[in-house]
Amino acid sequence: MRRLYLLISPRILAFRNGILSAGQRERKRWIIMGGVGLAFWALMFILSIRVLQYFQSVEVIGDILAHYLLAVVLLTFFSLLIFSHIITALSNLYLSSDLELCHASPAHIEEVFLSRAAYTVVDSSWMVLVFGLPVLMAYAFVYRPGFGYYAALLHMGFAVMIIAACIGILVTMVLVSLFPAQRTRDIVILLSLFMMVCLYLLFRFLRPERLADPDAFFSMMQYISALKAPDSPYLPTHWVTETLWAYLSGTSGRGHVFNGLLLWSTAAALIFVNVWTAGAVYFAGFSKSQEAKRRRSGRKFLDLLAALVRKPLSKDVASIMDKDIRAFFRDNTQWSQLLLLGALVVVYLYNFSVLPLERSPIRLDFLQNEIAFLNMGLAGFVLSAVSVRFIFPAVSSEGEAFWIVRSSPVSMRRFLWSKYVLYIVPLLVLGEVLILFTDSLLHVSSFMMVLSSVTMFLAIFGIVALAVGLGAVYPNLKCQNIAQVSTGFGGLMYMIYSAIFIALIIVLEAEPVYIIFMADLRGRAIRPLQWVFIVSSFAVVLVLIGLAIYKPMKMGLEALHQYE
Repeated sequence: MRRLYLLISPRILAFRNGILSAGQRERKRWIIMGGVGLAFWALMFILSIRVLQYFQSVEVIGDILAHYLLAVVLLTFFSLLIFSHIITALSNLYLSSDLELCHASPAHIEEVFLSRAAYTVVDSSWMVLVFGLPVLMAYAFVYRPGFGYYAALLHMGFAVMIIAACIGILVTMVLVSLFPAQRTRDIVILLSLFMMVCLYLLFRFLRPERLADPDAFFSMMQYISALKAPDSPYLPTHWVTETLWAYLSGTSGRGHVFNGLLLWSTAAALIFVNVWTAGAVYFAGFSKSQEAKRRRSGRKFLDLLAALVRKPLSKDVASIMDKDIRAFFRDNTQWSQLLLLGALVVVYLYNFSVLPLERSPIRLDFLQNEIAFLNMGLAGFVLSAVSVRFIFPAVSSEGEAFWIVRSSPVSMRRFLWSKYVLYIVPLLVLGEVLILFTDSLLHVSSFMMVLSSVTMFLAIFGIVALAVGLGAVYPNLKCQNIAQVSTGFGGLMYMIYSAIFIALIIVLEAEPVYIIFMADLRGRAIRPLQWVFIVSSFAVVLVLIGLAIYKPMKMGLEALHQYE
């Protein structure tokens, strides 16, 4: 146990020292992040309460709905925990840079494995607590269970977390024993993303919103059967669901103790299976991971993209963009997320194709154009979410090799604007696809089609500038995983500024668009003062977009010049 504590202590000491040595800037970031986190918890808590209270108001099937929802939530989080542990275990058990030092120490292989498994549990489980705890507390607020609910939630939740961790780590060790660690990571990431895309599309195409309309089903039994969650008495989440629901519904029985024993005996058995398996295959897999080389593929495709970039641009800018394109497509963790982006676009467009507009009491043409106008804000938010993942880390992706850029003859201005030029074209294409296809599905007027497409086209220049500029203001050149850059303080600030930018555009254009649309609808001429107001509003929008392009890029350039 002493050697095991020594192996775990670096993470503990780093966390403690980070708190004790935090400066004023770091404390300010923690306060902002904590405030945003509490606001998110409160929002999730309130929304969950509203949903459960609505279920309670429905006679006969209200409690059935709440019961099935609890089962679905627990099963979803359990599945996410397993996938998260598989991916995180690859890094912590096989690919971390300090593993060579740990294996060279006098510690036994089981002790090294257990210390890394503890890291994996901590790294993979905190996100589920953030998203899951408000929902489970909402159940407690609505149903008012006794102390037994909280005790069961605490110990059974911890047992489920251990079970998910053991399953994920065991799968990782088996895969690495069959494939090199680098190839295993690529395979796992691609399979998990592909599975998430399929489940996401399947869930949306099943149109779960129909469950809120019992009239869409022929009988009560058909409706209840449609509500059944994919459950099994052999799943750990089933044992947790039945125990928690017994406390929530006020029923008593001996099943609580039996379900708890099932959970903890399963967790203990899986821990022993993992330790035994680690003693047999872990070090061999680690040794293989140090010898394996990553294969390069798709060279002709990358050469073609690089040739297209080099033709219209100068050599220095084209060289930077060529390097970024190759780095992006050679990293499976980066380009594979385009699958999720494609699924998002498909579902986004599908949602507009199934809108029941004809059932609304509002005039159809007015409703269609109103939704199209508000869709500009929704599309802008989607583009901001894409930008924070792919564009905001553009400067941070240089990593510790940023000194090469600083010492090269390329100026910081050209370096930063090359990042801007690289990402502006694909985001323009994505934004126009979202706007034009949704407007076509809504059958909007020609005026609304032109207005929304032009507005989104111009707004994208500001969205990309905010992402590139703020990414340079808040760089993280020492990150181990580029995906973590967008989840930090800088990513949060970008999303806030981007949301404000998009909201201001919508607010400034709302009244002029209403005046023009109503004048056309009623066949009236627009008065001169109204034209002055319309032109002034659109002029302010143009000025706002110009500021959104100029100011962040200037701040990013100044930050890069001052960076040491």
